[in-house]
Amino acid sequence: MSSIYSVLQLALMLYSYALIIYIFMSWFPGARESSIGEFFAKISEPYLEPFRKIIPPIGMIDISPIVAILVLYFARAFGLPVLFNMLGSWF
Repeated sequence: MSSIYSVLQLALMLYSYALIIYIFMSWFPGARESSIGEFFAKISEPYLEPFRKIIPPIGMIDISPIVAILVLYFARAFGLPVLFNMLGSWF
């Protein structure tokens, strides 16, 4: 059970890093149109889209990716431990 927990922790951390890379790619012209940029778009946009619908941009600044990363952090830091404690009590 602990190995599943570790894999999920690692997956959430890696996904957070992928989101950060995708966000920083917007600072460089043409970076998102590259093959790497398209890969990061394919894995990041489905997660970021609901946040963009809820949180409007403030002027020219889109803060929805920050909220999305915070949600991933709280899921990793608090959600997974609670979930695995509940599962551990059943088994």
